[in-house]
Amino acid sequence: MATRETSNGEGGVMEVVLEFTGGLESLTSATRLHKVSIPSSLEGRPTDVAGLVRWVAREMMGGDGGEMFVQGEGVRPGILVLINDADWELEGGEAYLVQPGDNILFVSTLHGG
Repeated sequence: MATRETSNGEGGVMEVVLEFTGGLESLTSATRLHKVSIPSSLEGRPTDVAGLVRWVAREMMGGDGGEMFVQGEGVRPGILVLINDADWELEGGEAYLVQPGDNILFVSTLHGG
């Protein structure tokens, strides 16, 4: 998967795999695995996980779905994030710069009770 420039010459896009489990898939058309093209830069800087989270909430979840995924500027407490099978905290957390081909998994650990 590579980065490619957009047709208008403003930045580019990169392909990544996003996975949603633990109930989060219900916020993304009941689909667990998504191969998506995301902007290689958001808000004037390279796409980091914080920007990706906001993009996912806006572009993939819309409406109230984003509220169940995002709290403030980040993912809700109780959502585990793995980047290429490693805890995102080991990769730099929200500051991690998303790379073409990354696999980013979001898992809800909250199941009520």
